Amino acid sequence: MFSRIARPTATLVRSLSTSSQHNAKVAVLGASGGIGQPLSLLLKNSPLVSELSLYDIAHTPGVAADLSHIETRATVTGYMGADQLGAALKGCEVVVIPAGVPRKPGMTRDDLFNTNATIVATLADACARHCPQAMICIISNPVNSTIPITSEVMKKHGVYNPNRVFGVTTLDIVRANTFVAELKGLDPARVNVPVVGGHAGKTIIPLISRCTPKVEFPADQLSALTGRIQEAGTEVVKAKAGAGSATLSMAYAGARFTFSLLDAMNGKEGVVECAFVRSEETECKYFSTPLLLGKNGIEKNLGLGKLSVFEEKLVAEAMDELKGSIKNGEDFVANMK
Repeated sequence: MFSRIARPTATLVRSLSTSSQHNAKVAVLGASGGIGQPLSLLLKNSPLVSELSLYDIAHTPGVAADLSHIETRATVTGYMGADQLGAALKGCEVVVIPAGVPRKPGMTRDDLFNTNATIVATLADACARHCPQAMICIISNPVNSTIPITSEVMKKHGVYNPNRVFGVTTLDIVRANTFVAELKGLDPARVNVPVVGGHAGKTIIPLISRCTPKVEFPADQLSALTGRIQEAGTEVVKAKAGAGSATLSMAYAGARFTFSLLDAMNGKEGVVECAFVRSEETECKYFSTPLLLGKNGIEKNLGLGKLSVFEEKLVAEAMDELKGSIKNGEDFVANMK
């Protein structure tokens, strides 16, 4: 099931050079930030995007002007400030949200909750009002809480469609593919490791037993590899020494997910990506699993599938933290004034 067909966007270069053209209006909310700028650049390069709508609270006109000079067909418009948010979202089919503050050394993703929860709730509210049918792709951390926040806000407006709200966990898959490839001397573009669960620490569960091509590791190396994938974000935060968190790799992963979604919306078959979504697959209300994408978002949740004993233990150990993060998000919206 997770052969190369599960990686329709094997490399971004391959996606960027595709000859097929479609008309899609895509918005990036938080377009001036560390993730937003490189993400917007990658989206501008894609023939899948015909209109790029960039929104942030500052600097967006400059970012839009800069990108608009690139010799690709997507038109770029910048919107700045709350009074222009509605205009930025009008007619959008896909909305990607990297807005929020980044982690600094010593911070967990949950430490971002108070600031980013308010930002995401505000943006989700605007999406519900101005583009209720759009695909919503949330990058803003903590994703384990910001997806429940987005869902609850959409419910308040009566426009919630669980098949159209995605927590972008693609960076976990990208990292797993890269780290496995490094250890085994493989081409990372030819490796596919499904990653399930959530998008923080021990809730990130790489299914190495289901890797394509098949790989095996001794128990101690498997444990170390799993730990590295789970804490890879912290690896970058420490390396940047206070200058931010993963931005370039996150932009790549966000673009990969967006291109997969656009491909599926355009009718391409067999497009599979993992994402953190409303789910009945486990005892958690939200859970990341491989998803078959289609014209209307999630076509089929492919579920957890067969797990190794080691992976079953990881899933069991993630449940309490995941449930707590989900509840934090739901409670935040319930208590909003």
